[in-house]
Amino acid sequence: MNSSPSLLTIKPAASDRYDLVSLGEVMLRLDPGESRVRCAREFTAWEGGGEYNVARGLRRCFGLQTAICTAFADNEVGRLLEGCILQGGVDTRYVLWRPFDGVGRQIRNGLNFTERGFGVRGAAGMYDRGHSAASQLKPGDFDWDAIFGRPGARWFHTGGIFAALSDTTLILALEAVKAAQRHGVIVSYDLNYRPSLWQNIGGQARAREVNTEIARHVDVMIGNTEHLKTCLGIEPDGMDSSTPESESPAFEAASEAAARAYPNFKVVATTLRATKTATRNDWGALCWMGGQFYRSRPYLDLEIFDRIGGGDGFASGFIFGLITGAGPQLAVDYGAAHGALAMTTPGDNSMASKAEIEALMRGEGIRAQR
Repeated sequence: MNSSPSLLTIKPAASDRYDLVSLGEVMLRLDPGESRVRCAREFTAWEGGGEYNVARGLRRCFGLQTAICTAFADNEVGRLLEGCILQGGVDTRYVLWRPFDGVGRQIRNGLNFTERGFGVRGAAGMYDRGHSAASQLKPGDFDWDAIFGRPGARWFHTGGIFAALSDTTLILALEAVKAAQRHGVIVSYDLNYRPSLWQNIGGQARAREVNTEIARHVDVMIGNTEHLKTCLGIEPDGMDSSTPESESPAFEAASEAAARAYPNFKVVATTLRATKTATRNDWGALCWMGGQFYRSRPYLDLEIFDRIGGGDGFASGFIFGLITGAGPQLAVDYGAAHGALAMTTPGDNSMASKAEIEALMRGEGIRAQR
């Protein structure tokens, strides 16, 4: 455990205060199992979304109190999503319900068709989220002063996926991080750059313009070397865009450069993944905090059942370590272990318990527990 004092000033826990509030879209994930979308005759339904997954992981696996700010079209799919969120224990009081037009021409709920991949066939996803209720969220839809002031929150999380949904969501994300900062709430942001989401609203140039503005109000930035370069224009000497995300020297240089460019960054963190096949990766995590680097134990040749949500599992475990004052070393260890376990089960979200995560952190074996 690192004994140095935290650089984050986090509000104390209280019964009337959320540990974390997230802002993002929650989609219905339709999973064809071992089949492929083009050949499937049945799908398993899960809920998922980058920003939501973090709130759910903190609630379900770590027992913290969380809420989600999002919107649904008020129909059977929206109510299915609500039920999934309630099962995960995330508070839905900030879900905005929009009247459904009966067809979905003007408003609907987003769908995400995702194949897990296997061996030489990589995981693949296809979004069907146009005109979704969440993509039509705009500034003024949420009373941030009420949310962050009373009952209040200790931590706020959002990311580049939500910002990329539309011209209004990117402005809403900026409004939210400014309000959180005004109320002394810690802000984390996952860059999560997806070219397909930005292509119709200005592409990479617009992504950089938006994210550099949001980044000025972020305390904890999560993103790999490529995302720091693409979204924030971080290009330290010797950095190469072809460097794989498993290369920690590139991230070390990029995170230090990012901290110089954005003095408000208290923490910069990433996962380290070397992809061998869709079902076998090397895995780990690394963070910069207070001028020092902290690396998780490596998980070499990790067997993967479903890689979707591994990064969000890392983010929720990492935030848990920081928000509870465990220190950066334990935080990055929690994050890496949780992300690893999240990829051993289907769906976007982890099915692990805190006890299982801590056992993995201790390096305990995988004997059957009876």
